[in-house]
Amino acid sequence: MSRLGNSLKVKHCLTFASGLFECLCFAGTLFGWASLVFVLKTEGYFSSLCVNTTGVNATQVLDCSGQDEQFSLVFTIASFLFSFLTLPTGFLLDRFGTTVARLFGIFLYTMGTLMVAFSTAAFSNLLFPAVSLLSVGDIVFVITNMQVGNLFGSRRSSIITLYAGAVDSSSALFLVIKLLREAGVSLRSSFLFMSACSVIHLLRTFFLLPRDHIPYPLPDDYTYGITCGKSKSMISELTTVNGNSLETTEETPLNKDVPVKQEKSFRECVMSRLFVWHVLWLSVMQLRHYFFIGTLNPMLQRLTEGEPSLVNQYTNAFAITQLCGILCAPWNGLIMDRLKGKPRAEGESEQEADLRASVLSLFVTVLQCVLFSVCAATPYLLLQYLTFILQVLNRSFLFGGNSAFLSVAFPPCHFGKLCGLDLALSAVFSLLQYPFFALVNGPLGGDPLYVNIGLTLLSLLAFIHPLSVFLHCRSLASQRAINASS
Repeated sequence: MSRLGNSLKVKHCLTFASGLFECLCFAGTLFGWASLVFVLKTEGYFSSLCVNTTGVNATQVLDCSGQDEQFSLVFTIASFLFSFLTLPTGFLLDRFGTTVARLFGIFLYTMGTLMVAFSTAAFSNLLFPAVSLLSVGDIVFVITNMQVGNLFGSRRSSIITLYAGAVDSSSALFLVIKLLREAGVSLRSSFLFMSACSVIHLLRTFFLLPRDHIPYPLPDDYTYGITCGKSKSMISELTTVNGNSLETTEETPLNKDVPVKQEKSFRECVMSRLFVWHVLWLSVMQLRHYFFIGTLNPMLQRLTEGEPSLVNQYTNAFAITQLCGILCAPWNGLIMDRLKGKPRAEGESEQEADLRASVLSLFVTVLQCVLFSVCAATPYLLLQYLTFILQVLNRSFLFGGNSAFLSVAFPPCHFGKLCGLDLALSAVFSLLQYPFFALVNGPLGGDPLYVNIGLTLLSLLAFIHPLSVFLHCRSLASQRAINASS
């Protein structure tokens, strides 16, 4: 059994490392949109929408607000689909398992990269389906990788948030493409290479991930993936454990002799107060981030008065800070895991301990968002460096905390569906970013100050969620005390 144990430990580590690589390089590329827009403008995409207008002192000024609006629309649709299609993806994962969901995601991702590769300035509208397919492929990678945390027991929250941070950092991929474009590598070559990397995703799907799901808690000697012929001698060690025969060609099933706890139904989870407030918590903060990312390029154009070198400098600074997402996100998981590690009160369940540990994480995430929003609303160029830092820190906490909370607050059998519904509802809410952009670009004359102030006030609503979870935990503790005294 020692050989088997060592082999499983190695496989778990390979699954973790390869998943981290996948999230770091491919799963959140959409959020590097500002860097890609810079390249696309250089390539002349939607340039026909730029018109000459008469400026101050009767000078001719090139007005590209129509071009900016089209790029904003591409991002709005793609970011909406990134979140909204997690709902059918979650059902696909829960109904057909990991392999089917990932094959679907890999197909969409590959189609998206190929469409960007073969698009041109003359066919700029091809960006709409291309970036949308890319974003849907991204979210499939994210959802299917989050279950890897189940392999590591008490470190589950740390793994989930680390992966979420890697997703944030993957937005720097478009910075790499931007720098390669400046070095002479064509946009087509970069996206063809991304398409070829789908081979890596396929290999990982078949060899390092289960066909179905990774259960939690993890059964002893749980195995998954395609088994190579040379492992048969080791598998024979599993033939008999305590006199019981085990299946070894697929994932090891749960012991059917163990009593199964009655779990909440999907409907009960959706209608619960915890889920409703969690959707609000995610929606208002996600809208703030999407609006900031989608309008970053025109905002920098305004603050730098159109100086190309400064716009390039701040765009690169923003993209570089995204690399720090993988360093920021694990702190959220560590907060949860450390608080959960405190001695439990008598009669307190593991789920209650998890919920109690999540309160501080939820509160800190909202506080970060408010600070980020205040900085983003301040029209001072140098302050934007701090804005970039707070943005990547908060986004890492937001998406990592979202997955971690759903995994501890609700039954694992509903995780895919709840995560999908959660992000889908927040995606509908995030559609407000486009009318907000139209408002800034039209009646407000390009000044986003009032919209930014409104979004900052809206972000304050997210404080309701940590307060609700705190009151829920206190109610459970009171009920437990009453039961103990009776």
